[in-house]
Amino acid sequence: MHVPVLVREVLEHLAVRPDGIYLDVSAGLGGHTAAIAQRLTTGLVIATDRDGESLEIARQNTAAWADRIWFRKAAFSELRTTLAELGIQKAHGLLADLGASRAQLLSPERGLSLSADSPLDMRFDRTTGLTAGDLINTRSEKEIADSLFRFGEVRRAKKIASSIMAARPIRTTLHLASVVARAAPRTTRLHPATQTFMALRRWVNQEDQELSALLESAPELVAGAGCIVIIAFHSLESRLVKESFRSLVRQGRARLVTKHVVAPSAEEVRSNPASRSAQLRALEMK
Repeated sequence: MHVPVLVREVLEHLAVRPDGIYLDVSAGLGGHTAAIAQRLTTGLVIATDRDGESLEIARQNTAAWADRIWFRKAAFSELRTTLAELGIQKAHGLLADLGASRAQLLSPERGLSLSADSPLDMRFDRTTGLTAGDLINTRSEKEIADSLFRFGEVRRAKKIASSIMAARPIRTTLHLASVVARAAPRTTRLHPATQTFMALRRWVNQEDQELSALLESAPELVAGAGCIVIIAFHSLESRLVKESFRSLVRQGRARLVTKHVVAPSAEEVRSNPASRSAQLRALEMK
């Protein structure tokens, strides 16, 4: 079952009006999309995601409000083009829930989990692009080490990269996990390959570049007094969002709605442990 995070806070900051147009640019399985659509009458939610498989599930999950939702497959870097094709110039609010969904993480065939032996894929859109296996089996030791540190702040990145080179070809998740564990033994309760897997996922899906594209285009897609709400789960993403929002405020283009990050309540974390690292920021355009 899909449980969207910080729903009450998202709706509060978006201040959904019944006739408004809203962008859910990381629709996933449709949890936030449904919450917004329920509050509309003549309004519209444009729900986009780069993962077409998730979007099909989202269509089913939100069937009760189908007349208020338009689904489109699109990455963050394609939002301008997508909205232009739909004839939409400005929305009244935008929501982005970053990172991988729980459904993606738990899907064995995607290769994002340490709990099953799967092909090293890790792509959000499995119809295009290089897989994690392609990258670790073809790129240089330096590029692998640099990418592990850049995308996941992985400690011992150089040693892990060296071990990957010695073990190639690496084809499955558990093979990679064992290689990392030998290079960097467990020092916390987390599996030693956890950060490496996250870094590879972010590398494969070019998540930094896509987030930068979103932060650049979002202010142009939201009308004055409309809110941009972004939920991050990792310090690297959260930092990018924070810096972008502060820049827009300094330019006089927007007003910070959240002076500090909004975190899930203790009750939400108890009922949905996956929400524990969520950090919400909101910005109102002028």
